[in-house]
Amino acid sequence: MKSLRPDTLIRNPNSMPIVASAVVGCPAPRLWDMVGQFAGFDAFIPDLTHIEMTGTGVGALRTKFFRDGNCVVEQLNSRDEEAMYMTWTTIYNTLGVARLWAAIHVEAVGTGCSKVTWTIIAEPADKADIGFESFVQRFADGALENVRRILG
Repeated sequence: MKSLRPDTLIRNPNSMPIVASAVVGCPAPRLWDMVGQFAGFDAFIPDLTHIEMTGTGVGALRTKFFRDGNCVVEQLNSRDEEAMYMTWTTIYNTLGVARLWAAIHVEAVGTGCSKVTWTIIAEPADKADIGFESFVQRFADGALENVRRILG
């Protein structure tokens, strides 16, 4: 029998980053209060019905439930409240994503104005899916436009 060794199915994706950003007319801490809540993305992504959390802090899992019946399970990899950023990895989904890593960051860009940047590196489960990148870009752009509308 072959000796057993540690293994994992989780790998970082290897593709070009997809970046969405928005300048919002509010102070950075207020913007971070919305987009920096790992359990709160349903506040600005209307396609989500709800989010269920398992655990808290780095290592916690969130399950996002979509109106169309899809779901995504993600793990919080890092979070810095002071620097206003967090990163996460998708570990299971029904959306046709093979691998996904994401980061969100908020920074002040002036008095009463701030910027959110959402970076996503993802690979489709089906390598022939030529619309995958544009789907991810539209999704992230739409979510941040909702943030701008809600807070701006």
